[in-house]
This record gives sequence, structure tokens and C-alpha cells, in this order.
Amino acid sequence: MTEHGTAERDLAERLRVSMLDLLARRAETSTICPSDAARAVGGETWRDAMPLAREVAARLADDGVVEVRQHGERVDVRTARGPVRIARGGGFDAARDAGR
Repeated sequence: MTEHGTAERDLAERLRVSMLDLLARRAETSTICPSDAARAVGGETWRDAMPLAREVAARLADDGVVEVRQHGERVDVRTARGPVRIARGGGFDAARDAGR
């Protein structure tokens, strides 16, 4: 395993935990932006983490943990252009309880 691969996996895990934590701290109907998580874990270089933050959101959406929305409609973050919002999905509570 390369050092870069390990660092990217570590960052992806920190982004995932940050997204779930940010959503848990807000009202059930509230949303976050992928940049919220990137800022929380990326410090001054948070913009560099944005592509990975969107990918982490996509994986969480694939698992039903979150929904990714644009203009209030569910979208695939992998193909959506422009700003998106992340909301709790049907599997959110189970993912939080399992420490996923």
C-alpha cells in the first residue's frame, strides 16, 4: 500500500465521520454542504478535499445513509454539477448507531 493511498483512505474516513457528525448535530430536516465536512477536516487546504468529499457523499448515498440534493431534488452527486446539499437518508440512524 502506498503512503498516498493510506492518506486518501484516512481523509475519506475523516470526511465520512465529519458528515455524519455534522448531520447528527443538526435538526433532522437540516442539510449540510460537502464543503462543511471538507472545511472541518481539511483546514486551510479544504478545497483540495472537495472531490473526495463529494465521493464520500456518493458512497453514503449509495448505502442509503444520506441523500444528496440539488434544488431540493435527489441527485447523483457523481454527475451533478454545482452546489449540492447532503441530508439524512433512511439508513442514517443505523449507520450512526453502528459507528459506520
